[in-house]
Amino acid sequence: MRYEDVYVAATGSALPPGMPVEEALAAGLVDRRIAVSTGIRSIAVAGPGDSPPELAARAAADALARSGHTPAEVQLLLHATVWYQGHDLWPPASYVQRTAIGNQCPAVEVRQMSNGGMAALELAAAFLGSPAGRRDTAAVLTAADRFAGPHFDRWRSDPGTVYGDGGSALVLSRRGGFARLRSLVTVSDPELEGMHRGDDPFGTGLGALRSPVDLDPLKRQFLATAGKSFVLARTLAGQETALKQALAEADTGLDGIATLVLPHFGRRRLQAVFLERLDVDIARTTWEFGSGVGHLGAADQFAGLDHLAATGRLRPGERCLVMGVGAGFTWSCAVLEIEQRPAWQD
Repeated sequence: MRYEDVYVAATGSALPPGMPVEEALAAGLVDRRIAVSTGIRSIAVAGPGDSPPELAARAAADALARSGHTPAEVQLLLHATVWYQGHDLWPPASYVQRTAIGNQCPAVEVRQMSNGGMAALELAAAFLGSPAGRRDTAAVLTAADRFAGPHFDRWRSDPGTVYGDGGSALVLSRRGGFARLRSLVTVSDPELEGMHRGDDPFGTGLGALRSPVDLDPLKRQFLATAGKSFVLARTLAGQETALKQALAEADTGLDGIATLVLPHFGRRRLQAVFLERLDVDIARTTWEFGSGVGHLGAADQFAGLDHLAATGRLRPGERCLVMGVGAGFTWSCAVLEIEQRPAWQD
């Protein structure tokens, strides 16, 4: 969809200290083969007081303060998650709202796996552009996860990707901001949902079927049934459709994109899924940042934008392409036009 008056007013991140991969190797947490193939330098590892909702609330508070919006002007809060949020039968979005904003707008959790942040962005853009969204209003979007054991092995549960902990936030505004949202397109293909289910039956609770999570046999089971050519064709088509539509609706091409915010996959997976298909230099992407924190679940995109904003890589007049993909499967692409230097830039 094409947008005219929706802006990114601010971003924020709350990332725990990084664990260098050499430290993880020495502790026997990861095999050197995995470390080498992923190219990860370090990952953010949460400590006490670093639950996902707490990390999200810190990121949201910073982003809201930077945005210039007041809590009363926030009409919507969306909190994207992938993994366990710290309590059973409990709404983490309400915690983030109470501690970071303190108002009474709708607060909703979004579960779209690693594409949850992008899904929240699209939902919020539609909401702000509707009759319910007034010119002076904003939406706060957060994403946060902590990939801890015993039911998840951040190094081995998803071969090719190493998972880090952290929270990130974005304030979307009708009033203005440092970047204008030019387009955002999401493509869904539920024929691929079995990729993360395989032949396993439906379980009764967290860790009931496989503990820790092991996605590799599930993917192998699905590929054996669906066929590699079918899966490859569908994944290529989904990403290509989202990309082409987003670029077309923003009246640009890849040659008009200065920077790309990509998921924090391992180097080999990132190369195969994005860099080779797009034929872009890795220096134009957020790889250097992502390889130092790990895959943050649904929080990669907001954290990547926050990093680019803080380090001066978002320059007025340039365009930034933000890409996401999540199990299910969904692919999202957004084009941002940078209008001014972020006020909190280093």
